[in-house]
Amino acid sequence: MKISKTAIPDVLIFEPEVYGDARGFFMETFRQSWFADIGLDLGFVQDNHSASGKGVLRGLHYQLANPQGKLVRVIHGEVFDVAVDLRRSSGYFGKVVTATLSAQNKKIFWIPPGFAHGFLVLSEKAEFVYKCTEYYAPDDEHSLLWNDPALAIEWPLDKIGEPKLSGKDREALTLAEVPLYS
Repeated sequence: MKISKTAIPDVLIFEPEVYGDARGFFMETFRQSWFADIGLDLGFVQDNHSASGKGVLRGLHYQLANPQGKLVRVIHGEVFDVAVDLRRSSGYFGKVVTATLSAQNKKIFWIPPGFAHGFLVLSEKAEFVYKCTEYYAPDDEHSLLWNDPALAIEWPLDKIGEPKLSGKDREALTLAEVPLYS
């Protein structure tokens, strides 16, 4: 397993070893020791799986009282994935890290607690799976506006046109308006 730091060192990209032949492939997608070996003591409590069509943008979501760390990957299709540091005490507050995740590149993205997360589907369909360090709490979910100019996220909209958003994502708040972590 190759583990790479991103522009925000707490956000990591995992590139698994893939063993393939004419029958298909095999790879490990999670091993607790990967985190223990780099000094992170994490417990995952929930797995999620979503499917979305081309142009669907989900996010940017976070939980404030029960922040979730997320280990995310794509098992079908391709997405543009985004993590935004919302930890006021961080030297990277308001900074963004992006990664293209696909069934082909098999990259796995680690987004620690304290970040907003979202993704844009670039393929006709994408299936997205992720492990969470805290349970989903709908009463604690918050949404950061996906196109807030303060974030300057370079969404690849040229590939999909206008994104398809949920009502809550259309009504999300800007970085200046959202409740934040300490």
